[in-house]
Amino acid sequence: MFKELGSMMSLFRNQGKIQEEFKKFQAQIGSIVAEATSGAGFITAKVNGRMEILSVRISDEAMKLNDREMLEDLIAAAINQAIVKVRQQIAEESAKMAAGFGLDPELLKGGFPGVS
Repeated sequence: MFKELGSMMSLFRNQGKIQEEFKKFQAQIGSIVAEATSGAGFITAKVNGRMEILSVRISDEAMKLNDREMLEDLIAAAINQAIVKVRQQIAEESAKMAAGFGLDPELLKGGFPGVS
């Protein structure tokens, strides 16, 4: 309990620096990119840290199958996997930032407000 109290006091003392670092972090989120595939490489999707879909590639082999429903499912799966990966990267970067301030990374386990 006292450790958490000390961490909270550290937050208050470093509020200006933390806000500055958080702004930098938010600006960097767009540069975080994750890629995922589905259907044994039939579909590849890229998503950035702002949860924007950067690209979706459909292989020639997938197009030859001529199966719209399967392609729709594979596209959704690839995008969802990319989102999971980018969220993991954001969580890792958040933990590094917390550790840099001497905070327990578990305090930010749910992420920052306004950052998915």
